[in-house]
Amino acid sequence: MFERFTDGARRVVMQAQVEARELGHERVGTEHLLLGVLHDPADPVAALLAADGFDHGTARAEILRLAGGGVDGRALASIGVDLDAVRAAVESSFGEGALERRPADGRRDKPRHRLSAHARKTLELSLREALRLKHKEIATGHILLGLIREGQGTGALVLSGHGLDFAKLRRDVEAVIG
Repeated sequence: MFERFTDGARRVVMQAQVEARELGHERVGTEHLLLGVLHDPADPVAALLAADGFDHGTARAEILRLAGGGVDGRALASIGVDLDAVRAAVESSFGEGALERRPADGRRDKPRHRLSAHARKTLELSLREALRLKHKEIATGHILLGLIREGQGTGALVLSGHGLDFAKLRRDVEAVIG
């Protein structure tokens, strides 16, 4: 299926993995796909959402509120905890990379973030949306349409929580992607 993705859609999925890692989440969910869609403000679909007052920062703040995130370095710094000093102390005692997550076999590879069931369904539905519209490729807009159609994940919850009407959003996205 990924061979049908445009470069922009591939960037969305890769950015979703980055977002999940930065937020300290174990799996890539629909909320991370949504952040991937919103990551490039120059993308017409991201611009469409931004025109409704919904941008990457707004979505990320709501996702953090709903799903939580990793350690907030600024909050810890405000009470005198220096994360860099903590990391240095741990690594001096236990070795470099001691705080990194490791697979069960002990390797220190970057963790691979697997897709949640809702995220997998969203990507499958993005293909169906492209086929329904008789498009040969899956673009950023198709991923957002898949997310709307899936409707059950945190990404859809964040969109609806912002007051976005899915029927109107669907029409607007379809107009933008042709």
